[in-house]
Amino acid sequence: VRIDNKKAKIENETQASSIVKDLKAASFIVDQIKTKTIKRNPLPPFITSKLQQDAINRLRFSAKKTMIVAQQLYEGIEIGTGGPEGLITYMRTDSTRIAPESAQEAQEYISKNIGKEFALDKPRFFKTKNKAQDAHEAIRPTSVFHSPESIRQHLSPDQFKLYDLIWKRFVASQMAQAIIDQKTILIQASDRYTFSVAGSTVKFPGYMKVYSADDPKKGKDIQALPDIEEKAGLKTVKINPKQHFTKPKPRFSEASLVKELEKNGIGRPSTYASILSVIQDKGYVDFVNRY
Repeated sequence: VRIDNKKAKIENETQASSIVKDLKAASFIVDQIKTKTIKRNPLPPFITSKLQQDAINRLRFSAKKTMIVAQQLYEGIEIGTGGPEGLITYMRTDSTRIAPESAQEAQEYISKNIGKEFALDKPRFFKTKNKAQDAHEAIRPTSVFHSPESIRQHLSPDQFKLYDLIWKRFVASQMAQAIIDQKTILIQASDRYTFSVAGSTVKFPGYMKVYSADDPKKGKDIQALPDIEEKAGLKTVKINPKQHFTKPKPRFSEASLVKELEKNGIGRPSTYASILSVIQDKGYVDFVNRY
């Protein structure tokens, strides 16, 4: 909100009441519509810390449970091929590196099963952070052709959920960019007040057809706005003044604590889960309402 072309700063109730009075008597008009098209890239395949964070947020797994189930997928599951078969690469890694053969296999799968328009002309590779040891590849399916649904009958519910997450993240990392149309509508009220509202529509989903990076707790960040023309008049339905207070930083969740450990160089991919388990087992912390 801008008042007299300056960022609004409302310091007391008297000022707020005066603004509400002005707005109730004002006419609202669409002053300007700004549009632009952006291209959004997929995230890289999982490293250990990102897998734990996503499994905590999306699957409600603890970090410890995530690593136990990942270990099972890595060591091997009987899927009808004549013996246990490892379904994912090593799950303790800080590298986003992937084998060229696996990237090429992903392109073949995408072209054949999802659509040629979703495949890339050449595989996409990601840079690994300087501090990464890079001893192992990123966490990915050993064969992208073992799609989650094709082997679901051989997996426990937890194994399926985690494998599905790993498989989709890897496949999405090798898919085309998403193309998104963004729109910002500036609304003028009298000559003093300017409001803005922004929204987006997906022009081409690209990798988002398989895996969206949206935080499931916050909801999707793609929100469409209605079609409207500049200088159109708007009907005032309700003016609702609300008082907001600065909130303290939220307490750590398991996911945010793993992120903080990684950020500050505390521990390694192989120790994040054990660090969280120890501090909980000894009663130093408790993550309430986790799952």
